Amino acid sequence: MEDVARAAGVSMVTVSRALNTPEKVAAGTLAAVRAAIERLRYVHNLTAGSLASKRSRIVAAIVPTIASSIFSDTVDGLAQALAPHRYQLLLGQSGYREDEERALIAAFLGRGVDGLLLIGVKHARGVRATLRRAGIPVVETWDLTPRPIDMLVGFSNHDAGRAAARHLIGRGHRPLGFIGGSDDRSASRLAGFRAEARAMGLVDVALAQVPAPSSVSDGRSALSRLMDAAAPPRAVFCTNDMLAAGALFECQRRGIAVPGRVALMGFADLPIAASMEPALTTVQVRARAMGQRAGELMIGRLTGGPERTRVVDLGFAVIERAST
Repeated sequence: MEDVARAAGVSMVTVSRALNTPEKVAAGTLAAVRAAIERLRYVHNLTAGSLASKRSRIVAAIVPTIASSIFSDTVDGLAQALAPHRYQLLLGQSGYREDEERALIAAFLGRGVDGLLLIGVKHARGVRATLRRAGIPVVETWDLTPRPIDMLVGFSNHDAGRAAARHLIGRGHRPLGFIGGSDDRSASRLAGFRAEARAMGLVDVALAQVPAPSSVSDGRSALSRLMDAAAPPRAVFCTNDMLAAGALFECQRRGIAVPGRVALMGFADLPIAASMEPALTTVQVRARAMGQRAGELMIGRLTGGPERTRVVDLGFAVIERAST
């Protein structure tokens, strides 16, 4: 930094301002500093800066998987909220494993991140206490709980499952089937789906479980298991749209009419849902808004703004299309 200051003919304080708060530096001075940085190939030592300011200007997000697009909108929304405030995003993948999430949390805290976004509200033992002791903004997403670690932006997976069953039964489809993974959010949708089905007079729901993360091929094989059972369902709710796409492909391969013989419903309202033939009925969630709102809550806390809310329920909507 001293070399850059000498080359630009300014003080080290001015170089620091040009790097950290460029909007506060005169245009001509800023241009001179940036020219010196380019000429000297200077790379700003962010670690040294964070030791002085006690801020790393890094926010971490831990997602279950990057192999599926289902969480990408949330991450993108978070990044867009952080960018104007010059916070960078660090991404970790838990593989739907609580122990891996706990290890990532420890690693990110060790690197001094300023905030953390988590997918879901169920975590390994000790994680809640660790994060509360860390004293950084934490936002849980993609679900609701009456006891968040810190802040929460999401929707009720249980209620979404109930709404899916209500829609299918209301359209005259019964008995029902469910295709989903073993993760806690999928389990919550299944619990809601079953609860609503029983409340509306159905004894139970046929279940075909798939691994997490799941794929289109998992949807195909799960649909096969359901349809080969002694009493195949007349409607199937899939815990994400990619599973529903696989189920539809298997129906088409077998010559099973959708929705004439079996109705199909997905979750998330990914772009593929409206493009399928028939177009897929799905539960729409505001994935990008979850990340955006989470980022806004973090920035508000980090910049010392007034805390207006700690829990944001973004809700969901059933989007009816031709598949049901």
